Amino acid sequence: MASRTAPQAKLNAVVGIVGEAMASEVCSIYLLREGVLELYATRGLAQEAVHVTKLALGEGLVGTIAAQVETLNLDEAASHPDFAYKPETGEDRFHSFAGVPIIRREQAVGVLCVQHVESRKYDDVEIEALQTVAMVLSELIANAELVDATGAATVRPQSTAPMRIAGLKLVEGMASGYAVFHQPRVHVEHTVAEDTEAERHRVYAAFDKMREQIERIAAQAEFGVGGEHEEVLETYKMFAYDEGWSRRINEAIDSGLTAEAAIERVQQRTRMRMRQIDDPLLADRMHDLEDLSNRLLRTVSGQMGTAAQMGLRQDTILIARNLGPAELLEYDRRRLKGVLLEEGSLTAHVTIVARAMGVPVLGRVRDVRRLIGEGDLLLLDVTAGNVFARPSTAMEEAFETALDLRQKRKAVFAALKSVAPVTLDGHRVTVMVNAGLRDDVSALDVTGADGIGLFRTEFQFLVSATLPSRERQQRLYKDVLDAAGDRPVIFRTVDIGGDKALPYLNKEDADEENPAMGWRAIRLALERGGLMKVQARALLEAAAGRTLSVMFPMVSEPWEFDEARALFEAQRDWLIGRGKKLPNEIRYGAMLEVPALAEQLDLLLPNISFLSVGTNDLTQFLFAADRANPKLAERYDWLSAAILRFLAKLVEPTRAAGVQLTVCGEMGGRPLEAMALIGLGIERLSITPAAVGPIKAMLRSLDRAALTAHMAELLKAPPRDMRGALGAWASENHVELA
Repeated sequence: MASRTAPQAKLNAVVGIVGEAMASEVCSIYLLREGVLELYATRGLAQEAVHVTKLALGEGLVGTIAAQVETLNLDEAASHPDFAYKPETGEDRFHSFAGVPIIRREQAVGVLCVQHVESRKYDDVEIEALQTVAMVLSELIANAELVDATGAATVRPQSTAPMRIAGLKLVEGMASGYAVFHQPRVHVEHTVAEDTEAERHRVYAAFDKMREQIERIAAQAEFGVGGEHEEVLETYKMFAYDEGWSRRINEAIDSGLTAEAAIERVQQRTRMRMRQIDDPLLADRMHDLEDLSNRLLRTVSGQMGTAAQMGLRQDTILIARNLGPAELLEYDRRRLKGVLLEEGSLTAHVTIVARAMGVPVLGRVRDVRRLIGEGDLLLLDVTAGNVFARPSTAMEEAFETALDLRQKRKAVFAALKSVAPVTLDGHRVTVMVNAGLRDDVSALDVTGADGIGLFRTEFQFLVSATLPSRERQQRLYKDVLDAAGDRPVIFRTVDIGGDKALPYLNKEDADEENPAMGWRAIRLALERGGLMKVQARALLEAAAGRTLSVMFPMVSEPWEFDEARALFEAQRDWLIGRGKKLPNEIRYGAMLEVPALAEQLDLLLPNISFLSVGTNDLTQFLFAADRANPKLAERYDWLSAAILRFLAKLVEPTRAAGVQLTVCGEMGGRPLEAMALIGLGIERLSITPAAVGPIKAMLRSLDRAALTAHMAELLKAPPRDMRGALGAWASENHVELA
């Protein structure tokens, strides 16, 4: 590369060297010129195709790699949906294909690819070798001015018009502020090392400095005592000290790269793995490593100027592809009003820390860094699941009105905190909250709820890098009970597996076609008896001297409940034999999410104290309608006659058996749906804390007896539009549904 040979000759030499080193029949380089990818050099394809074969961004495998800035590794290229055959290249006899983007300033400016006649996947070491060559090529082709000056960005203009952008609700809230990008990207200008030992020492020094920064940030975090955010920061620190990560960077330096290029190569590998991960939890943990890579890259290059270090000068909505918890903690909380993420999830570490900070977060905002410019005014409404960029005056006025109305409504609902949820005709309804984090328990005092009707114990497992020890579990459960005081708490045993897989457990069933109905919840827990025994002991000891209410998720047959209860009772006997203090009373219950269980209530009810209906899973199982599929959204309706009739059949049997019937899930937290449940005779709801105020307001404006009679008539001859019929009745009878 350092020779004075012409650029074309150098590229010809590169494809020859790479092809020979990888024993590959084909090695090709495509470069982005005038907005299209041009075959610039090849070994193995027809030479007449050089400078003739061209692909648009997104066209074929090469175009897909450039458009998505991602690696492809295929044992059968023609099977990929984006495969496009170019006859002039003579590539029809080649089967396997691997390609990596040539990246310059975050944009793909070309593609380096190899092909084999035989059908095979390329090894990780081969892909990493291609990525290393691609990094060196990016410097060569930029210096030789072989590609478009602005790269792929030329085909993606940014709009300046007002725009509504949707996203995923991560931390609820409303805020306005000006767009600030979390960090300017560190551009690696020099890739080839002159002295590998010097580069290694630079990396060692950067690791030491980065770890000192993280220790300082974690120590200065302003939170209350206890909470999942503390475990999050400990897990994050564990990643920072991961020896495997530093070893991979050293191996990249050994291949001849500078410290910056070595970090970038390992980071590219991490991104490729993230795209291949179906498990959302494991992907979240990889985001922590991505965040640390960015921090290390800034440290080693001396480019430490993040928006946090430069300081926020006005009310700010922070924009990032993703954030780590330490990154978020660096910002001035007086100026930081909200966060937009291109990625993110409910179990991501940054989400948990943001919730503790009280900062609203909207995630999965696609192309946010393309659609929004630095300094744009943003109106963030996470509750509605969107953000308005560059709003018009009318939009600003509407937002301010909505924000003012929300504040007034919050004040009205806050005033109901100490008011009992009693209907107009004097019927008391039990309104509890769902929780999953230690910090969620504070909602009891804020809302005046009657207790916690569903504590999802799996959240502790989901935010942890390793299986939580019995002591850690026990400490969490005791803290929750202490905070709840004399108000009841119902603990649901771990609902993991399926779409909530844990990376530290073996994943034999990772390829389930329908994980929601797969090996999860009680099914997995009974198979892994050790996991459930540890949780049982933790719950029993945490509830010493109190009442312990525990329920098992996704019970489909009574024998599953019997086995789970027997396991708890065996642990209780084991603790008695060792003189441990135990709960004064143990109440057992089950989640009804699988419709089959409703057909065997006569066998189950004599053995339980309470039955909780999980409406989210129940509805999709009843309708065979995946709730995540937008095409089935209209069929996934809690106010359909089928759902209401199903729930109505549960009321009398549970009442006759003296078993408490509670509806958990989102259905009970929506005023119109909750009104329908009350009309069916259901008297206990467990809902999100934010819904307690609106549900109380609805109940206090409702004549339950009149509604019960009306519901009975509707269920006898259901109208096609049940939702419309119930809404009309509510309006006629002045039921508050705001």
